[in-house]
Amino acid sequence: MDVRLDLYRRMVRMRALEKRAYDLFLRGLVKGTSHLSTGQEAVAAGFAAAQRPDDYTFATYRGHAHTLARGAPMEAILAELMGRGSGLMSGKGGSMHLTSTEHGMMGSYAIVGAHLPIAGGAAWSAQLRGSGQVTVCFFSDGTTNIGAFHEALNLAAVWQLPVVYVCENNQYMEYTPIGAVTAVRRPAADRAAAYGLEPVVVDGNDVDAVYETALAAVNRAREGGGPSLIEADTYRQGGHSRADPGTYRPKEEVEAWLARDPIPAYRMKLLGDGIDEDTLAGIEDAAAREVDEAAKAAEDAPPPELALVERDLWADGGAAWRN
Repeated sequence: MDVRLDLYRRMVRMRALEKRAYDLFLRGLVKGTSHLSTGQEAVAAGFAAAQRPDDYTFATYRGHAHTLARGAPMEAILAELMGRGSGLMSGKGGSMHLTSTEHGMMGSYAIVGAHLPIAGGAAWSAQLRGSGQVTVCFFSDGTTNIGAFHEALNLAAVWQLPVVYVCENNQYMEYTPIGAVTAVRRPAADRAAAYGLEPVVVDGNDVDAVYETALAAVNRAREGGGPSLIEADTYRQGGHSRADPGTYRPKEEVEAWLARDPIPAYRMKLLGDGIDEDTLAGIEDAAAREVDEAAKAAEDAPPPELALVERDLWADGGAAWRN
C-alpha cells in the first residue's frame, strides 16, 4: 500500500504544479508558451516509481511532470518557468528544456523526436559501462511519424539496449487527431513488430496498470532483455499549449476523457480499498502547501546574473571543441 500512496502523492503534486504553472502564465510571469500534461499524470508517476534513482529519463517539451516525478524540486521548476536565477538551469532554459541530471532527468526536448536517438546513446553508455542503468524515453503520438522514431527503435533492437520507449498517446498531434494522418490504429504498438518488439498497450490513465507495466519493462531491460516499446493511452485535458484553447476537439470526446481523469479515479479506488479519507486529504493538503511555498519563493527570486549569459556555451563555432 505504501507504493500506491506514493503513486497518488506523485500525481497530486504534478497536478498542483501544472495548475500553478497555468495560473502563473495567465499572470504574465511565465514567459513564452508552456505545454501542460494535465490529465497525463499517471504515466509519469507510474514510470518514475518503477525507476532507480540513477536511471535516466528523457522527455518532450511537455516535461514538467516528468521532471518533478524524478525528484527535481518544485521551487526550482517554477523558478525556471519564470526565468529566475534559482531555476533548474538558472532561468536560461525555460519550460521546454527542463533538465536535472542529478535526478536522472536528462532533459526535455523542444524538437519533436530529437531525444529518441540521444536516449539510445545514454542506454548504450550504460550497457558499455555495465552500470545496470535503464533509460526511459517519453514521446507523444506525433513522434511516431518522424524518422528518428524508427531509427532509434531499430538500433535499440539491433544492439539490445536497456531502453524503454514510452509513447504517451494523448490522441492529438498538436491540433490534428493522430488517427487522421497515421496508417495504423495504434501509432506505436502497431509498429513494434517491425523491430522485433512486442506490442505493449496500457491504459495510461490507470496508474496501477502503468506502474506494473513499467516495472516489468524496466526490470527486463536491467536484466539484459533489451528494449521495449510501450503505448500508453491518455489525454491532455487542455490544448496543445497555453496559446491553444483546444476548440477543435469534440465536446463529447473531452467530456468522456475528463470522466476518466486519473487522479479522482485513483482516489476513489484507494478509498474503496480501505485507505481512509484523512490520509488522502493529508496528501492533498501537503501538495497545496508545497506549491504555494514553492511559487512564492520562485516569484521572489532574483533574475539570473548577467554574467550567466556567457556560461554553458561553446567557446567558438568551429571544430576545435571536438579536439
